Amino acid sequence: MKKYTFIAAAMLPLILSCKMENPLLTESKLPFGAPQFDKIRNEHYMPAFEQGIAEAKAEIDAIANNPEAPSFENTIEAMEYSGETLDRVSSIFYNLMEADVNEQMQQIAEEVAPMLNDYSMYVSLNEKLFERVKAVYEQRDSLALEKDQLKLLENTYRSFTRNGANLQGEDREKYSRISEELSLTTLAFQKNLLAATNAYVLNITDSTKLDGLPAYVVDAAAESAAEKGLEGWAFTLDYPSYSPFMKYCNDRELRRQMYMAYGSRAVGGEYSNCENVSKIIDLRIQSAQLLGYRTYADYALEVRMAKDAGTVNKFLADLMNPSLPYARADVKMVEDFARKNGFEGDRLMGWDFSYWSEKLQKAEYDLSEELLKPYFKLENCIDAVFDLAHRLYGINFKVREDIPGYHKDVKVYEVTDEDGSHLALFYADFFPRPSKRGGAWMTEFRGQSIKDGVERRPFISIVTNFSKPTASTPSLITHYEFTTFLHEFGHALHGMLAEGRYGSLTGTSVARDFVELPSQIMENWGYEPEYLNTFAKHYQSGESIPMELIDKIVASKNYLSGYSQVRQLQFGLLDMAWHSLESLPQTDPVSFEKAALKPYEVMPGVAETAISPGFSHIFAGGYAAGYYSYKWAEVLEADAFSLFQEKGIFNTEVSHSFRENILSRGGSEDAAVLYRNFRGHDPEPEALMKKLGLSSK
Repeated sequence: MKKYTFIAAAMLPLILSCKMENPLLTESKLPFGAPQFDKIRNEHYMPAFEQGIAEAKAEIDAIANNPEAPSFENTIEAMEYSGETLDRVSSIFYNLMEADVNEQMQQIAEEVAPMLNDYSMYVSLNEKLFERVKAVYEQRDSLALEKDQLKLLENTYRSFTRNGANLQGEDREKYSRISEELSLTTLAFQKNLLAATNAYVLNITDSTKLDGLPAYVVDAAAESAAEKGLEGWAFTLDYPSYSPFMKYCNDRELRRQMYMAYGSRAVGGEYSNCENVSKIIDLRIQSAQLLGYRTYADYALEVRMAKDAGTVNKFLADLMNPSLPYARADVKMVEDFARKNGFEGDRLMGWDFSYWSEKLQKAEYDLSEELLKPYFKLENCIDAVFDLAHRLYGINFKVREDIPGYHKDVKVYEVTDEDGSHLALFYADFFPRPSKRGGAWMTEFRGQSIKDGVERRPFISIVTNFSKPTASTPSLITHYEFTTFLHEFGHALHGMLAEGRYGSLTGTSVARDFVELPSQIMENWGYEPEYLNTFAKHYQSGESIPMELIDKIVASKNYLSGYSQVRQLQFGLLDMAWHSLESLPQTDPVSFEKAALKPYEVMPGVAETAISPGFSHIFAGGYAAGYYSYKWAEVLEADAFSLFQEKGIFNTEVSHSFRENILSRGGSEDAAVLYRNFRGHDPEPEALMKKLGLSSK
């Protein structure tokens, strides 16, 4: 069920008078009704939110006050199709809050948050509306509903109960206050993290301090400094700057400074998120307990494949316990190598690990990111990813210069099916900027749906932070970044290939621990020689990547896999530790985190650093009590990809089955059923352990 707000109906005439001037409210004349990004300005957002809220409230009122007896069509389906304007405005605004934000938008978000919360409460606590939903739900066995209709009915009823419909009196008011405060605090967390990330710059003016850094890193840092009006070279906490600096800079003290700056983002100072972390956890506990759950994890997991915290904790433990010895052996291996090659510190620290593990990888496999990067020119990688989608699913991509993006760096593509029919618009936004948060993600400006017999195809976007081209070098990405591209593109395929009637059940609208299957399975092709040798060419000579390099990529696939596995499991365990609390701990967030992770430590801890104040996935994203889902989905994809390995990595019988049973189905059926329909059985965690080389079986 949608969570929005409403504004007084008396304002509707005033808002309507502005409608013709607002590109968020006027019908787009662009192809496929694409968003009018070239016309949208900050001043358009608030009137558009107000208009969308007013329309949505009027539609909800019409449903709740309908004199006809409640039916699936006049209640459940009517709710599904309500709030169209608000959906459109929210999708555009909140996606740009992540990808191209400014201070005015952040202020608007703070003003809009209580409005949206008010409307959410207006819907979820609407007794007349809930009575109608409940009446239809109680008749469900006699309504002869199709599978997707029954799923929509069940989801709608459950959404009401999970959003306070059964609360009474003061509890209702308290739940509403908590929801509003939680929304605002989440925004504050996100704002602080972005500000803390942007606030740090390591400005180097002595060229001798650049020793060890590849030319492409130095060139990018010089351009960054020029953009900031600084002398010399500027290194930031954005991934394309931070990651290679930590891997290649020979100056240990500078690496320590960068590591500390990254690890202490929002831990203290002007942009501290520690208070926000405590507040978010406290509010989530209160909210869950008001609804009758013991913990927030109990509340969140009820609607996921795992179903409960016990299953998740056992799942994480079953992976962590056998992985820890491998992780500790990985760290010892890197430390032993470092000592043999000049390292004289007491212990290998966090600011040493990337540096020495990169050198060990080069020594063991004669392989490094610097060696591989020239073969992964971004333009070639884009073509290769599109070609893979064509070979697997028959779809094609064409640049549309006539459709604007929301930033000059954004390219827009039309996606067509094998028969030439339109499937989607695809927005690609690859490069970092101060207005964009770190990381990589997929999202949508419009999902797929069918209303009144008319299908609306989706507008899908992926956003990354790859290295920008310089005056002398095109954008070259690491092999890791290429697999990240494949990952996010897998999410995009889930959105682009969606089929169904109801937007809340199509595309990526699935259980949180199922949504990563389509993305993580795509990463496998990044290690397949049969695929890599089709596109990886040196950006200067044009020569194909030597087979010996491909062999090394494959051979090094599980390099430090124990360490990497434990690192991800630590994130999942920290998430569960926070969200399994029944009351707020007396300790500060940093102390709580360190105690929670102590049993799983494989590197020396650093007192001044912490994960939680920068853990946007669980404190400002949708992964609260859900970070385990990355590993959960890895188990699914390890088992699923084994079928491609058995039949052929470009086998269209398998890929078409994956499209039909997984990608196109969205959340129209239970995720476990969809997976069994594709694979024929339930997956086992052992599939992942074998894939990572961490199994003795």
